[in-house]
Amino acid sequence: MKKGTLLNQAISNVIAGMGHTNELVIADAGLPIPASTQRIDLALTKNVPTFIETLRVVLSELHVEKIVVAEEITTSSPHIFDAIKNLLGDVLIETMPHEEFKVRTGSATAVIRTGDFSAYANIILISGVVF
Repeated sequence: MKKGTLLNQAISNVIAGMGHTNELVIADAGLPIPASTQRIDLALTKNVPTFIETLRVVLSELHVEKIVVAEEITTSSPHIFDAIKNLLGDVLIETMPHEEFKVRTGSATAVIRTGDFSAYANIILISGVVF
């Protein structure tokens, strides 16, 4: 058995294959996922798992240099945005309109779908390097 925080095989495989500036999306239950993008569906029921729980675990394995969120999160789900900032510290944050965000997910390595029902609880994690 794998020793560590992240136990999900599909997510572990995606992270292991990511290089500098590759993108990984963590999404709420409602974000449309392009058919061409790998979907890792964790959603079990409403808010299980949550977006923040999933983000916390992914961050235990992935070095992130920048994130992208929909600008609407700052007013529709400020508690989620605050939690993101607390987890990521000094990581650069880019915002864009939700419609542009949805288009950008099409170029991501994968989208991890959570069960979160919070509005705009979506993030694009841009991989950094550890050296």
